[in-house]
Amino acid sequence: MTNTQRQVILGRVHTGLIEHTEGAVAIDDGHIGYAGAREHFDAEGWPAPIVLGPEEILVPGFVDTHCHGAFGADFSTSSEASIRQALTRLHARGTTTVVASLVTARKEDMLDAAALLGALAADGAVAGIHLEGPFLSHARCGAQDPRWLSPPDLELTAQLIQASGETIRAMTYAPELEGSDALVEFLVSRGVIPSLGHTDADAPTTGTSLAHARRRMAAAATPAAVPAVTHLFNGMPTIHHRSPGPVMACLRAAARGEAVIELIADTLHLDAYTVESVFELVGPDNIALVTDSMAAAGLEDGTYRLGPATVNVSEAAATLSSSNAIAGGTAFMQDIFRNTVRAGVPFDDAIRSATVIPARTYGLGDRIGRLAAGLTADAVVLTGDLDVARVLRRGTWMT
Repeated sequence: MTNTQRQVILGRVHTGLIEHTEGAVAIDDGHIGYAGAREHFDAEGWPAPIVLGPEEILVPGFVDTHCHGAFGADFSTSSEASIRQALTRLHARGTTTVVASLVTARKEDMLDAAALLGALAADGAVAGIHLEGPFLSHARCGAQDPRWLSPPDLELTAQLIQASGETIRAMTYAPELEGSDALVEFLVSRGVIPSLGHTDADAPTTGTSLAHARRRMAAAATPAAVPAVTHLFNGMPTIHHRSPGPVMACLRAAARGEAVIELIADTLHLDAYTVESVFELVGPDNIALVTDSMAAAGLEDGTYRLGPATVNVSEAAATLSSSNAIAGGTAFMQDIFRNTVRAGVPFDDAIRSATVIPARTYGLGDRIGRLAAGLTADAVVLTGDLDVARVLRRGTWMT
């Protein structure tokens, strides 16, 4: 396919919200001019169309709002050149929008990483920053380095936001820590989404914190309407019938439309039955599919970095060398989406949770996440096997 300023794509199209068996998408100068049924598209003045194959479908570009790196680059520690190269390759794999996640580390290192990624966000290489820490539970730190965990610190939070050039979009926090309510209020006041996770809290504490965050966000009238939950089930106690814990509270909040929960559907973090069950319980509008990928994504088994930690990867499973705890993922969004469909989730629901919902949750829905007039022309052509065949980013074909 060629790179042109004006182009038309015909064939099976899913806008993220609705599928058109005979669809059309028109693109002009990197933005979508029309997306919908072919019968309603006026082709006069447009160039000859690109016609999809009989087994192909055009969908919105995938949106990954929890990604620590790929192709050897660790967003917390790697150079700008290495990160840019990894992002280009991620984009070409169909993840046209990446929110770069930083792990807990030494204060100075987190500030440096926030500044570097903030510069990348300023030119659109990433869509913002997600801070996974440092205000997390020691008991549920997972791959987060416990040396640098701390109670909520508003001064440090402000420094991180400032260092990033105001590009931090979300921060994971443990609600049981003293000062978490004040942290939530501060985050919302700065336009940052509170994302509950890496927590040892009980169900009431979790539910109360999510409700507090939602009220604050509603009062602030932020583009992102509800708080998030960082990789549900992972980094928190399991459900027990006498101790329901944070998972139960998060599921109830999501079922009411009062939180969006992340799911890592890579078959390692979550069983397929769990993924299908959560979709059935809370619905696709309250789920954001994510990778939680780290530097090893796209590469062979070996030893890699995740912030200050050393990670061993064997048969695509990433674990800390020090404790064997799961240390992020190695899948791409195309894999996460395909696994979700194979788990039994309807195609419509899976594509919505891989595109529309993460974009909306992070306040990006007016720019990306759907195929709709006025939005950026980010799209992926999928084969009948749900592999990525071609990728369109900002109106330019990358593959």
